[in-house]
Amino acid sequence: MSSGGTLQRPAALTSEVYNAILDRITGMQIAPDARINVDTLARELGVSQTPVRESLSRLEAEGLVIKTHLIGHRASPQLTRPQIEQLFELRLLIEPAGAAMAARNLDAKTRDALNRLHAEMSGMPGRATPTYSEFARKDAEFHALIAEASGNMFLSDSLAKLHTHVHIFRLVFHTRVTTEAIDEHAEILAALLRGDAAASKKAMRAHIMASRDRVLTLLPA
Repeated sequence: MSSGGTLQRPAALTSEVYNAILDRITGMQIAPDARINVDTLARELGVSQTPVRESLSRLEAEGLVIKTHLIGHRASPQLTRPQIEQLFELRLLIEPAGAAMAARNLDAKTRDALNRLHAEMSGMPGRATPTYSEFARKDAEFHALIAEASGNMFLSDSLAKLHTHVHIFRLVFHTRVTTEAIDEHAEILAALLRGDAAASKKAMRAHIMASRDRVLTLLPA
């Protein structure tokens, strides 16, 4: 991406456009329920309408964009407080169990990927501090890798279909969401790298509960 924010033309252009639009949704540049203008996005990103439409179709399939006949695209509405509570209830049912299974199955490639993501999210020496939307994307990847490492494709698919990180990260824009999560990720990662299933399960459960409390505390009652 150039300094002016216009996308260059890489081979995987649609993927780049998808990530750019997802960043706008996560970072609240495109607010919940806001109309999404294809022409405007294409101009802003310096691309044709085709990759923009393809990306919006993908986001529609993921439940993050709604397309209405004769009206066009808009961002999906924000989740309500009861929906957020239900989302965390489901995460508490599947992610701690997934972390315990992952601790038994972790291979070298996944270990390296989790270490890299944690370093990138933490802004460790030699690495740039991620933007809020970059953190959200890496956080999603961190949790997805752990779910995949569980070896249970149904668990992994269930987490992926929740799109929980986009919904959570566009609810609140607050440093607590990132800074406290980094320390919690470190606990999860340490337990996983030790191959300690019980500690991994406990650390993941504590992280999700803390995340739930942070979000609900920052939301209007």
